[in-house]
Amino acid sequence: MSVAEIFDFPAKRGLLVPPRPPVAPQSMSTFSRMMAVRHNMIATWGERAYEEDILQGALLGRASFIVNAPDAIRHVLVENYENYTRTPAGIRVLLPMLGQGLLLAEGRAWKLQRRTLAPAFSPRAVTTLVPHMHAAIGETIAKLDGSVGGPVDLREAMQRMALDIAGRTMFSFEIARHGAALRGFVNDYGSRLAQPDILDILLPGSWPSPRDLPRALFRRRWTRFIASLIAERRAMGVDAAHPRDLFDLMVAARDPETGEGFSDENLGDQVATMILAGHETTATALFWSLYLLALDSETQERVAAEAHAAGEPDLERLTFTRAVIDETMRLYPPAFIIARAASGRDIIDGRTVRKGDVVIISPWLLHRHQKLWREPDVFIPARFMPGAPPPDRFSYLPFGVGPRVCIGANFALTEATLALSKLIGTFRVSLISTRPAMPIGVVTTQPDHSPQFRIERR
Repeated sequence: MSVAEIFDFPAKRGLLVPPRPPVAPQSMSTFSRMMAVRHNMIATWGERAYEEDILQGALLGRASFIVNAPDAIRHVLVENYENYTRTPAGIRVLLPMLGQGLLLAEGRAWKLQRRTLAPAFSPRAVTTLVPHMHAAIGETIAKLDGSVGGPVDLREAMQRMALDIAGRTMFSFEIARHGAALRGFVNDYGSRLAQPDILDILLPGSWPSPRDLPRALFRRRWTRFIASLIAERRAMGVDAAHPRDLFDLMVAARDPETGEGFSDENLGDQVATMILAGHETTATALFWSLYLLALDSETQERVAAEAHAAGEPDLERLTFTRAVIDETMRLYPPAFIIARAASGRDIIDGRTVRKGDVVIISPWLLHRHQKLWREPDVFIPARFMPGAPPPDRFSYLPFGVGPRVCIGANFALTEATLALSKLIGTFRVSLISTRPAMPIGVVTTQPDHSPQFRIERR
């Protein structure tokens, strides 16, 4: 497919420019930006952040760098990644939910966890989990059948489905009986404690902030809940010879160099990380995919035609569906920001970075950057079809890049592609709500409200 064909296609049917917040005025003060971060970080970036390779500023006496240049991103996330760790504010927000699991571990602990978990997320291992995905997708479609013709909240439906898939693939049992409690934990933390306040940002990581106490109390309840899930799964037994799920794979996992496995505490943190990081980001990607297809009926019909031609979902035959997922994650990357603090002096593209300086690599900015994409705000799935020129590896980062690239990327893409194909192959999706769903960046790229959809059987 030629570049001309890619960009002529949408021109023939009209361009879909989906909702996004307006860029922030350059006159916005530092204090105003810090206050706005609590509500929607992606609305705090001005026009220059979408145009410049590196945008340098100041944050509380430290330099800050927004990095959009692919070569500079390669340097930070690959060539010198050990010099860049999570920011104190990021750790404060994520630690109560994720503990010292793979997402937050650093140094030797991270390397040990990464080596130990890698076999559990290999393509071969993910293939063994696909039947769990099919079962949850099928049950979701059966439930949605009861909402045909009427208003339906597809965001909630995708959250429930992704949570069910996370539970089945992790534990081989339906998570439904625990779903209300799990969603309660997630919603409670998200509404009360997940947004950093000014003191979370101002105070050094070793100093407690006012929110750290309620976060610690939350963590105590949360870890007890995760431990109860693990106890229930352990009662079913473990089959190392024929693993049934991620739990079997994780319990059997050993560091290839030391033979060391996970302690009970760390196993709990890994389970929490996989369930939360996996289900929330995939549900978000599926919601935005359905929203975009509801706005673009022609693309939706092409996905449906591909689903019908493929018969039983077959990833190798769902190339356009996968392109829709890829383009959705370009426009609405679930993980919208990668924030790092320099642990030592460095040079990035000729600029001096000192210890404690903050480096921001934002997939939201990067995926809409004027220098890196043609028609960056337009929904064009054909960008990701076979034959189209691929984007620079460091300009498209829905799962990060480098040694700390998301270990579950293949799992998430498999789940999202199979689910979207089956959903659109079964239902025609349209919007009842006329109010645009505006993306907000807090922990993930969420809609500011759950729009009402209408679904009809094909």
